[in-house]
Amino acid sequence: MRTSSDRPVDWDGVDAEDEPHAGWMATERRWTQGWRRFVLPTVFLVYLGYVAQSVANNNDGSAAFAGYAILVAFAVAYFLLVAGGPDGSSTRFWTLYGICFALFVAEVPFARAAAFVMCLYLAAMSVVRLGTRAAPIVLALAVAALVVPSVIPSWHDDLGDSWGTVTPVAIPVVAIVSFGVLQVFESNRELAEARVELARLAAENERIRIARDLHDLLGHSLTTITVKAGLARQLGAVDPVRSQQEIAEVEDLARRSLADVRAAVTNYRDVTLAGELATGRELLRAAGITADLPGAVDAVDPSNQELFGWVVREGLTNVVRHSHASSCSVRLSPGSVEIVDDGVGQNGGPGHGGPGNGLTGLRERAAAAGGVVDAGPLEPKGWRLRVSLARGAVT
Repeated sequence: MRTSSDRPVDWDGVDAEDEPHAGWMATERRWTQGWRRFVLPTVFLVYLGYVAQSVANNNDGSAAFAGYAILVAFAVAYFLLVAGGPDGSSTRFWTLYGICFALFVAEVPFARAAAFVMCLYLAAMSVVRLGTRAAPIVLALAVAALVVPSVIPSWHDDLGDSWGTVTPVAIPVVAIVSFGVLQVFESNRELAEARVELARLAAENERIRIARDLHDLLGHSLTTITVKAGLARQLGAVDPVRSQQEIAEVEDLARRSLADVRAAVTNYRDVTLAGELATGRELLRAAGITADLPGAVDAVDPSNQELFGWVVREGLTNVVRHSHASSCSVRLSPGSVEIVDDGVGQNGGPGHGGPGNGLTGLRERAAAAGGVVDAGPLEPKGWRLRVSLARGAVT
């Protein structure tokens, strides 16, 4: 059995610690593959007692012995059919089914009308194997149980027995019940498979989220640390006090980055637009880029500030990494945030080329909020990153 991602699902070797619904599957496996699957068929065999009683009433001596032997052989063949399961070998199933049918026919002279009780088992196994396609077989068995005893005069006394009249009705009823039980098992198995697949997809999405967040967090923080460390090295000989200040800020940033990474894994990290603007201002200053950033974020609705904070973080990090710009500005409105620099116009991703993981992550975040990302070079030089929310998304 395979999932939508073509990943095999092993119902036999599932680990309860790895799969969230392993308990249900283990129970289902015990019922469908263990000794428990024989409980219901064994109880069902009680109805063969009526056939045995009819053999005793209508036969003596060796004839009665032959009738009992056929009945026992039928029960054994039926158990072998059950052991094969609904998905077993087709050749094995139909061979055993043919044997059961032949034993039923052989029992008719000994048990007479009562022998048609054996058709209950044939109908049930037909449905288990064929589903709705077993309808012609079930119908034929029911008609035979109704017609054959009525056309044989010596059996008319048997028709006075309750089983003689109930069997033609019981055959389709048993078939319908068998089909219902089969559907319940199939539905439960499909439901469990779907739940396992949803759990796998949820785990995969969480891994993607963590990878995206770590990229955003570490990309920004490590860029800032690199810039500040480089500035401290340059200032070491000419301004030791300023150099030590920069090193202290690098240490503080490294500690905060470590805390952010830990928080990202547990999804307890908060990103604020005001905080990202303050950090971005310091980042641009350390990189020697003139910053034109808003002093307040009141124009942006609080529900949109986290998304815009991610945009500012990613945009300013790319400006410092790739743009070689001398100035950068950020513009805010209730439904958009825009970052513009005067650099080389190639700050979209790794290698100063196309979009990298950061812009991909921003597009995912913006799409989830009902917005779009517009990123590209400006003429004659520069780069613009703009995230706009649809009117309905602006609250």
